[in-house]
Parts: sequence; structure tokens; C-alpha cells
Amino acid sequence: MVDTNQILAIIVSGNLNRMIAAIVVLLIAFLIARFLGNLTSKVLSSLNTNKILKESFGVHAPVEAIIGKGVFYLILFIGVIMALNQLGLSTIILYIILTIILIIAISFIILAIKDFIPNVFASFWIYQKKIIEIGDQIEFKDISGKVIEITITETRVETEDKEIVLIPNSL
Repeated sequence: MVDTNQILAIIVSGNLNRMIAAIVVLLIAFLIARFLGNLTSKVLSSLNTNKILKESFGVHAPVEAIIGKGVFYLILFIGVIMALNQLGLSTIILYIILTIILIIAISFIILAIKDFIPNVFASFWIYQKKIIEIGDQIEFKDISGKVIEITITETRVETEDKEIVLIPNSL
């Protein structure tokens, strides 16, 4: 007759080994992700990426930190997939999870840049054709004033009341 304690010990020991392997994979992935994320941020910082984007295009976003965190989460995600694989999840489930996450990420990116891209193209057109320049007096809809700055996404106009109005370049 089979002893239930022996069967339980075999089942637990096999799953315990998988669980320990998955935890080790996650810890290694976390350490590598943290190292490479910080390294990416430092390399971009040494190249003065934020300063260049701010001066050239008027972008006031912490691009160095955003890309560094992106690298961190990408490597961490790969580590989670590898850990799930250690636990014995089938590859089909992993591919389904990956596909869903990619679809969500792409949707967020598309929604985030849907207004940005037309403004960027319009700003290049404004610069190339010199339609308006800094110091020009313009009138747009019910706003009239002097152009004080043209950035990659918007034009800043100072009205006669000394108010600053931001007009998207795509308009």
C-alpha cells in the first residue's frame, strides 16, 4: 500500500524546486533590470539628452528617466515570463499574456501620440515655410496677439491683456 505522506512529500518537493527556481529567476531579472535601467539613464544623462531635446525641440519631459524605466520594466517583464515558464505554464498561455500586454501598450502609445504627431509635422511646416515667426502679430479665431515662442507642439501668443495663450501648431 502507498503511504500518502510519501506521495505528498514527492509532490511538494517537485513543486518546491520549481518555486525556488522561479524566485531565483525573478531576483536575477530584478537585479539585471535595475542595473541596466540605471545604466541606460546614466548614459543618456551623460549625453545630455534632456537638455538637447529641451533646447532643440522644446520638449520638457524627463526622457532619460522614462527610457531608463522602460528598460527596467521590459527586462523585468522578460524575467516574469521566464519565472512563469519555470513554474510549468505552457508557452501558449505565455504568448497570450504577452500579446494582450503588447496590444494594451500599443494602444496606450497610439492614444498618447495621436495629437503629438500632427503638431510636430505642423511645426516643421511652420519652420520650413516661415509662415509665422517670433514677434509676428497674428489673429486666430477670437485670439489676437504677438508670437513669443514656437515650440515643436505649440505656439505661444501674448495677447494685448498680457495673457499667454497656447495654440497647437496643427490648428
